[in-house]
This record gives sequence, C-alpha cells and structure tokens, in this order.
Amino acid sequence: MEDFEKENPEETTQNEPQEVEEVLLTVTEDIRSYIYETARWTKFLSIVGFVLTGIMILVSFSAGALISTMNDRVGVANNPWAALGGGFLTVVFLLSALLYFYPSLLLFKYANSAKQAVLFGDQPALSAAMGKMKSFFKFWGIITITVLGLYIISFLLGVVAYLGAGNVAS
Repeated sequence: MEDFEKENPEETTQNEPQEVEEVLLTVTEDIRSYIYETARWTKFLSIVGFVLTGIMILVSFSAGALISTMNDRVGVANNPWAALGGGFLTVVFLLSALLYFYPSLLLFKYANSAKQAVLFGDQPALSAAMGKMKSFFKFWGIITITVLGLYIISFLLGVVAYLGAGNVAS
C-alpha cells in the first residue's frame, strides 16, 4: 500500500481536505453607520406595518357590519359586495393582514439583529440580520412573481373573452 501511495501522490491528496483561503469582509465604520441607519428606518417601517396589520384585523371583523350597513343604505340589488358576504370579506382581510404581518416581522427582526451587531460587534447577530433581510426580499420577490403571473393570466383571459365576444357578435 505504501508503494502505491509513493507512486501515486495525487491519489492520497485528493481525499484529504484541502485548505481553502478564507476571504474575510471588513466592516468599516461607514458600513457600520449605514447598517445602523438602515436598522433604524427598518424598525420604523416594521412598526408601521404592525399598526396597519392591526387596523386590517379590526376592519376584517367589522366587514359583516359594514356589508349590512351598506345593504340598508344602498339596497341589496345595487351592492355587489353583498353577494360576497361578510364572512368572505373577513377571510380576505385576515389573509391580507397575515400577508402584511410576515414581512413586517422580518423587518423588525432584522432591525434588532442589525442594531445589536453594530453596537456590540456581534458577528452572529449580523449574520442573523442578513438572513432576515434575505428572507424579506425573497418573500417580496415571490409575491411579485405571483402578482405578475396573475396579471398575465388576467390579460390573456381578457383577450380570450374579447375574441370570444367578437365571434358571438358576428
């Protein structure tokens, strides 16, 4: 076996872990100030998001009363929302609130971790902050792709409906 290793040194070095040069990023004072300022604005935006989420939840539970009041004033025949019902609108508003709460939570966690990282030189906190920011942008990227897909489908259905209506009228 030793003769084989002497004749083929490549065989033995391929299985051994190779040392990889580690590239370290340097966080300068400018970068620290940018992260700290970003954390402050992010915390503000997350708190506004939490407040708006709370308002959405309150509106969702009053959707039934709102529909009822609209029916009394406008009349059921003229109210397109009456067909959906208060329960449907409650669910839609609650889902919207949940959809808005999650990115606000990610922003809040980012702000806290980033502030801790900058103030105390805490590398794990900076890593956690960047992970939260990645999740935030990934979430909004997926939402954007979904909305764009729905727009494209709506456009195509509109074109098909237009062409179908043209054929019926002929």
